[in-house]
Amino acid sequence: MSPQPIPGRASVSRRAIADIVRAATLGSYGVTGFRAPSIPGRVLSLLGLSQPAIQLQTSRELRLDLFVTVAYGLPVAEVGRQVESAVRYAVRRATGRDFAHLSIHVDGLRFQPGGAPPPARIVPSNRLPARDQLAAGSPGPTSGNGNRPKLGGRRGATSSGERPS
Repeated sequence: MSPQPIPGRASVSRRAIADIVRAATLGSYGVTGFRAPSIPGRVLSLLGLSQPAIQLQTSRELRLDLFVTVAYGLPVAEVGRQVESAVRYAVRRATGRDFAHLSIHVDGLRFQPGGAPPPARIVPSNRLPARDQLAAGSPGPTSGNGNRPKLGGRRGATSSGERPS
């Protein structure tokens, strides 16, 4: 026994589709956010007045341009394929319609979480403690004849091979 269709019409707003697209995109692995393609769009986005990073047209066919940022170090093409698949599935499941055109623009890479790794700390060799100066390549203590002591080898031997007296 199958249910009979009820006569009527259902409409889905552009905003509802945009919300579905946003949720599917942000749920995709590797996407760190959206980025508007123009500077005025970025200002409007920061003020919360529009969503220029999701450009959706809902005339006879669905057309979508997404502008996203991707996490640094991930394969961009693979993240793009994942986003496309997730968005197509979510919209098809919610509305029963498919996209005639779907473009994903990666507009930047983002270090996350915590930003870029900290730069390496370089300590001048004249500030190293005495025990670390030999490892840093600076001259260490010398024997009476000006030669540096040999590292390793026999105890009491110098690099010149003389035994200390």
